[in-house]
Amino acid sequence: MVPKVSIIMSNYNGMDFIKDTIDSVLCQTFKDFEFIIIDDCSTDESRNIIDSYQDKRIKKIYFENNEHMCYAFNYAINISNGEYLARIDSDDT
Repeated sequence: MVPKVSIIMSNYNGMDFIKDTIDSVLCQTFKDFEFIIIDDCSTDESRNIIDSYQDKRIKKIYFENNEHMCYAFNYAINISNGEYLARIDSDDT
């Protein structure tokens, strides 16, 4: 089934806030979404935090090289399936 909304988030070394941000997305009352998380080659514990989530709506993408936020967002847009796009930063809650 095609989700109504694709939520896209790029992350680089956002371990201090990323858990709260992911939780804030998953706690929304609107549930018809996919959540595309691009980790842009973080060197902190961000990947471990992202990996701790098993929600089937989350698509986890891990870059092997730091490509920067614009590239990551464009990549997420290209693989998104939703009718609408929503963007969130990894330090937004």
